[in-house]
Amino acid sequence: MRILVTGANGQLGNEMQVLAKENPQHLYYFTDVQGLDICDKEAVWSYISEKQIDVIVNCAAYTAVDKAEDNRELAHKLNSVAPGILARAAQANNAAMIQVSTDYVFDGTAHTPYTEECKPCPDSIYGSTKLEGEQEVMDHCEKAVVIRTAWLYSIYGNNFVKTMIRLGKERDGLGVVFDQIGTPTYANDLARAIYTIINKGIVRGIYHFSNEGVCSWYDFTVAIHRLAGITSCKVKPLHTAEYPAKANRPAYSVLDKTKIKTTFGIEIPHWEESLERCIGKMKNDE
Repeated sequence: MRILVTGANGQLGNEMQVLAKENPQHLYYFTDVQGLDICDKEAVWSYISEKQIDVIVNCAAYTAVDKAEDNRELAHKLNSVAPGILARAAQANNAAMIQVSTDYVFDGTAHTPYTEECKPCPDSIYGSTKLEGEQEVMDHCEKAVVIRTAWLYSIYGNNFVKTMIRLGKERDGLGVVFDQIGTPTYANDLARAIYTIINKGIVRGIYHFSNEGVCSWYDFTVAIHRLAGITSCKVKPLHTAEYPAKANRPAYSVLDKTKIKTTFGIEIPHWEESLERCIGKMKNDE
């Protein structure tokens, strides 16, 4: 199959490139904004038609959650309009599309894991625009899969794991919120799940994917420092109110992964196991 991966220089896009070597049966087109502007309808339609793309994996997004509150137009363009353009082009060329979405489509007021049947209720511009993007894709592409994920990290790009390691080495103390609960997701595991879906065959629908288990950002940080061998930094739990941010964060955003596991036979590692693998790779790359 001919696979187009947009946002290829981001965390997930880079992991898709790494795992392409394990899936040599496909022909790949990895693009970023310089190679293909997904907000340019004419460019997208001609690219997908000329390359005879079979599957689009859209890893591109505006993910600066706080900045999105002030840049609504740009967030809407990248998170909603662009997926709609890709979805329509996919439909016109009989291609499938996999859209990556977020736990921020929920407001986080639940106390049990969110299933795909739970009604979305975003509480931020980022969440609202990502939900619009989901709807665009599901409305305009018959062979569409939406994957909601959460707390994404990788050896690539900027992310929470890298930041906590850097701050842990620079400081003797650090405050991290303990009253926001969710599950970290290693982008390499998500990329593997996407390849499984492609290889087993698209089954239209919305799916949830994160690693297994549950933790707070505080618990996550403690584990990061332990696995990175950082012992000189004292991590202190903070309430969300003590750490003001422009955009509201979901207080509880644990995702139920039953649907993706049963539909595609995917086994998902526990978040600590995956974190250990990621930090191990970071150490090897030093």
